[in-house]
Amino acid sequence: MALDAMTRTRTETDSLGSLEIPADAYWGIHTARALENFPIAKRPISVYPDLVRALAMVKQASARANRQIGVLDPVKADLIDRAAQRVIDGEFHDEFAVGVIQGGAGTSTNMNANEVITNIALEMAGREKGDYAFLSPIDDTNRSQSTNDVYPTAIKIGLSLTLQSLLDELRLLRQAFLGKAEEFHDVLKVGRTQLQDAVPMTLGQEFHGFATTLGEDYNRLTENAYLLFEINMGATAIGTGITAHPEYGPAVLRHLREITGLDLEIATDLVESTSDTGSFMSFSSSLKRNAIKLSKICNDLRLLSSGPQAGLGEINLPARQAGSSIMPGKVNPVIPEVVNQVAFAVAGADLTVTMAVEGGQLQLNAFEPVIAHSIFQSITWMRQAMWTLRVNCVDGITANRERLGAMVGSSVGVVTALTPFIGYAAAAALAKTALLTHRNVADLVVEAGLMTRDEVMKQISPARLSGLQAITEAIPIVRAADSIVED
Repeated sequence: MALDAMTRTRTETDSLGSLEIPADAYWGIHTARALENFPIAKRPISVYPDLVRALAMVKQASARANRQIGVLDPVKADLIDRAAQRVIDGEFHDEFAVGVIQGGAGTSTNMNANEVITNIALEMAGREKGDYAFLSPIDDTNRSQSTNDVYPTAIKIGLSLTLQSLLDELRLLRQAFLGKAEEFHDVLKVGRTQLQDAVPMTLGQEFHGFATTLGEDYNRLTENAYLLFEINMGATAIGTGITAHPEYGPAVLRHLREITGLDLEIATDLVESTSDTGSFMSFSSSLKRNAIKLSKICNDLRLLSSGPQAGLGEINLPARQAGSSIMPGKVNPVIPEVVNQVAFAVAGADLTVTMAVEGGQLQLNAFEPVIAHSIFQSITWMRQAMWTLRVNCVDGITANRERLGAMVGSSVGVVTALTPFIGYAAAAALAKTALLTHRNVADLVVEAGLMTRDEVMKQISPARLSGLQAITEAIPIVRAADSIVED
């Protein structure tokens, strides 16, 4: 009786000996050894599909370049090209099985790609998987390449591709805050500095500020994306280009630009480019900036919605789930909380990237796997965090208009708007009286004879208090502080 397909094997051999490989696996012996050696994260590189696509793009471009310059048989080049395209199109991603955390500076990832693409090509040619005498993962699919130029190039291309999805979510989140800014444009509230009452503003202004800071982050991320466009293809092992034809670099660049649609360029100093990973550190830093600023926004949302009875209670966040297993009716701000936690993780990942960049030695940085994992995870988590913040929180925020109006009416911060007309000393005395007596500031000003009711109401209108309407005329300052009685 025939063995089950899952138990059938093929024998593959490398310089260390032979191993039995599952017959149906598209990966081979180099991947098998990595699976044995690196049972660390229990997460395969396939969790980052854009990295897998980028690896296939590099192999496809190399096959085309090698065919163009005459160092690879056209039939073999065409098979590799078509096999790589299938991976780019989303097939066979589960065959990219090596762990995201691995030793060897990415060699296991490069060989996983070489083996999968080669075995896809062999199958397309009507050959058995593992028939490397016909088409070799190293001599053919890896022709003119080294892990040390393939891997960092694939990381940069993969990050560039996945960044676009993050930018799309960031743009949508910014638009959501802008929508709330328009909705709340006339809702007056008390501003706060150092958690103490300050001067009035509108809730719309507050949400517009959130949108503006996200727009700035969008620009910074877009600018730093260009750091990823310098690649070192043709450098091979250490940047000297050994085993690569002199025409390979320009040829593979042309094909990579065409395949990826990215404005890539070959580094002017391949030795430096092969050993330096500073671009990853700069890019990671811009991700951290975005995460930390987003976390600050979420802190504000949690504070503004705190309560609902004994907190600020200025806004209502959508109720997403029961907040307690013991306190009936409690609802927590779970969406901002999860975004906070993502920000903490991104900050930690940035430190990991920094240390990995520093840890490089001589002509290579061996720690690019953890750099890649850290940045890809940060982008992936941030994209999902932005989505849930927008859809499950921001879009459903409402304003507690009555509570906000009451707080503005009783706020001594309103008196700041009157200082150009009654003077700082009189305003300070009135503020103290209002705090002691819990009386309305406008009433105290009128009773003191410092301004008429109409003059006061004009200056403390929502438009004037929030700065949306400038003061165009002045009332002579009344020096009447001494006539104000402090109760």
